[in-house]
Amino acid sequence: MSRTHALSDEEVAGELRKMTAFIRQEAYEKAKEIQIKADEEFAIEKSKLVRQETSSIDQAYEKKFKQASMSQQITRSTLANKTRLKVLGARQELLDDLFERARKRLVDATTKDQEQERYESVLKDLILEGAYALNEKKVQVRAREQDGDLVGRAVESARSEYKDKVHREVEIVLDGEEPLEEGCTGGVMILSESGKIDINNTLDERLRILQNESLPAVRTMLFGKNENRKFFD
Repeated sequence: MSRTHALSDEEVAGELRKMTAFIRQEAYEKAKEIQIKADEEFAIEKSKLVRQETSSIDQAYEKKFKQASMSQQITRSTLANKTRLKVLGARQELLDDLFERARKRLVDATTKDQEQERYESVLKDLILEGAYALNEKKVQVRAREQDGDLVGRAVESARSEYKDKVHREVEIVLDGEEPLEEGCTGGVMILSESGKIDINNTLDERLRILQNESLPAVRTMLFGKNENRKFFD
C-alpha cells in the first residue's frame, strides 16, 4: 500500500499562489467581459438616445418651421389684402370724385344763363321721351320750381313736335303742386294721367344710369384691364 505524501508548507503556499493567480485571472477576464458588454450596451443605449433626441429636435424644428411659414403666409396675405383694399378704396374715391364733378357740371349747365337755351332743349327731349313711352292722351310733368319758365316753353315745344311725329295731339300738364324735391340737379318726372306710372327723367337718375353702365369702361380706361376678371359685360 502506498502512503499519501504530505505537502510541505512551501508546496501548500505554492498551490495557494497558483489558485489565487487563477482566481485573479478569471476575475480579471470576467470583469473585462462585463466591462466590454457594459460599454457595448452603453454605446447602443447612447446611440438610441441620440437618435431619439435628434428625431425629437427635428420634429420640433419642423413644427416650428411650419408654424413660422404659416405665420409668414398669413402676414403676407393680410398685408396683400390691406394693400388691395387701400388700392380699391383709392380707386373708388377717384371714381366717386369723377362722377361728383360730372354732377357739378350738370348743376352749372342748369343754372348758368349761357346754358339755358341748351337746357331747355334737353327738357323738351326728356318730356318727349316720356310722352312716347307712356303713349297716353294726357301726361303730367313735374320739375324743379326754379325751372318753371323753361319747362313751360319746353312743354309747348314737346307738344308741337309730338303732334308732328305721331300725328295726334297729347295734353302735357305741368304739375305745379308737387315740384321735384330740393337738391335735384334738374330734368323732369313724367307721369301718366292717373299718376300710377311714372318715368324718372331727372338728370340725377340719368347720371346714375350712366354711372352704372359706363363704370366698367371707365375703370378700364383709368386703371387698365383686370387680369383676374374672366367675364366682361
